[in-house]
Amino acid sequence: MNFPIKRFILFLLVSGLFISAAAAQSTIFFIRHAEKSGTGGDNPDLSEAGRARAESLATTLKDGAVSAIYVTDLKRTQQTAAPLAKLLHVDPVIVPAKDSAALLAKLRSSTGNVLVVGHGNTIPDLIKGFGIATPISIEENDYDNLFVLVLEEKPRLIRLHYR
Repeated sequence: MNFPIKRFILFLLVSGLFISAAAAQSTIFFIRHAEKSGTGGDNPDLSEAGRARAESLATTLKDGAVSAIYVTDLKRTQQTAAPLAKLLHVDPVIVPAKDSAALLAKLRSSTGNVLVVGHGNTIPDLIKGFGIATPISIEENDYDNLFVLVLEEKPRLIRLHYR
């Protein structure tokens, strides 16, 4: 083989590695469950506003290439994820709300884009578990945050809002 052909083949191989690395990049979408009903004790259903927000989430993330959805054992997280799960034909994985370590392990081994529907007191710790130092606070009546964690060599966090 002559030198220009070898250089061209090397160029193609290196380009293929970069394309493969870019394609392997994953994103984790973190949201707090939607608005909950004032009744129902410790495990309430979503309110009417919460059901509307769950539909809005499905519209927002329908083209986000979400391949896995994680929810807790509480109805409000499952009901928040339900419209998107139905639209994408993805069965949500239920992880106990008090077992953030198990969820973090599952997220670290996941490939592709993932949605996590959690709680105001669990999401900040999960994000911190990926090395994000920015403090995150989710207020009691705050339901519109969409945290986008881009898993690159150094993970990046983007905070958006959806209605």
